[in-house]
Amino acid sequence: MKTHKLLFFKIILILYMIISFTLGVCGQSRNVNQSQLIMNTIGKPENPYYSHTDTTKLNLSDAEWKKILPEDLYEVSRHAATERPFTGKYWNADLKGTYYCAACGNELFRSEAKFASTCGWPSFFEQENEKSTVFRKDSSLGMIRIEVLCGRCGGHLGHIFDDGPPPTGKRYCMNSIALNFMPD
Repeated sequence: MKTHKLLFFKIILILYMIISFTLGVCGQSRNVNQSQLIMNTIGKPENPYYSHTDTTKLNLSDAEWKKILPEDLYEVSRHAATERPFTGKYWNADLKGTYYCAACGNELFRSEAKFASTCGWPSFFEQENEKSTVFRKDSSLGMIRIEVLCGRCGGHLGHIFDDGPPPTGKRYCMNSIALNFMPD
């Protein structure tokens, strides 16, 4: 009888330690330094179409995109997948610089247009220029939304909503995986 009680208490203690550790890790703030957020955006040898200066529209096949993009970026950019909220590297980043399309290098947003939104994804109130992004009606998941696509490669970036701050009142809700960042 004593061995059963002892075993029961050991199991409870182990469960308590696992739960405490899990809650402690999940509750930690994400203090990420700038060097952890900057990707190699100067050149991507595996992607010959990536450029911060070339504005030529890209019209590649899905098979070609699959060859040159990492799997997670491919799923978001080419199949409109969405990363989970509060998991992307830029959702709470507060760095000065420029955000580019991770698939093709097109300039999308400046950090001055980024704001703290509680949605769990990086949010911007305006695009860098009128050709940075294009829009398409999205009626997936039983709702009507406006999808935001890269103006150069047509890759899915996220969605735009009318609940952002002045001066535009817009919230470009973007997937971190679809963005690269270059500091000033």
